[in-house]
Amino acid sequence: MTTTQSTPQKAQRDWSDPFNRVLYFSFVALSIYFLVFSKDLGSSMSNLGLALIFDPFKQEVSWSKRPSYQRAWLIFHVSVVFVMLGKVLVG
Repeated sequence: MTTTQSTPQKAQRDWSDPFNRVLYFSFVALSIYFLVFSKDLGSSMSNLGLALIFDPFKQEVSWSKRPSYQRAWLIFHVSVVFVMLGKVLVG
């Protein structure tokens, strides 16, 4: 009878949270650059909207279980994108 020895597997670290935060803040910074330095509202709005894809908070947590400050921040972020979209469409 043969016995197999199981070797302990290395615990794999989940890099999605730090990766998402870096991309989120990169798109926000790019949006600020386009808004302040390039004066390109359309590019700023699109980059700020793309930043929302990379949720800076834990994505595994459902909306109803998130702390109120996270919900407030994300609603504020979406509101800013919609205001910028309105300005792009009207102007």
